[in-house]
Amino acid sequence: MKTHSVNSTMNNTDANITPYSTRNLWTGILFGLGLIAFFDEVVFHQLLHWHHFYDRSTSEIGLVSDGLFHAFSWFATIASLFIFADLRRRNAMRLKRWWGGVLFGAGLFQLYDGIVQHKLMQIHQIRYNVPLFPYDVTWNITAFIMIVIGVILIYKTQTIKTTRGEVT
Repeated sequence: MKTHSVNSTMNNTDANITPYSTRNLWTGILFGLGLIAFFDEVVFHQLLHWHHFYDRSTSEIGLVSDGLFHAFSWFATIASLFIFADLRRRNAMRLKRWWGGVLFGAGLFQLYDGIVQHKLMQIHQIRYNVPLFPYDVTWNITAFIMIVIGVILIYKTQTIKTTRGEVT
């Protein structure tokens, strides 16, 4: 006859999730980075032709830089999905925490792109031959909103161990 300790009465899902909380977050962040980069590449680079990843050289170099950028986004997305599948297999997936990571990662990438790449390094702009201010404001406010929502979800799903070893 097996005896059950206080900790073994915890839901099996809760017991499996706790050690994987960080992996849930990081796979979400990686997926968010890959997803927003993929979206940027497809919509702004390929469909709208607004810019290349690197616009300070020839069009051919711009296309090569787009290809490398696209490869990064694809690698990040696929790598995150392998980790996602592993968490699902282990019954340790926390979708709310994962979505927090997705929004945080996407927002972080977009804010980095809007501030560092567009303004500080000036390797490309969102668009050319138009007033940039409305585009920049929209781009960076959208990034900030994603970051804030992501942080709220991440905060709400953090695991806290009490003195009795319980997880909340």
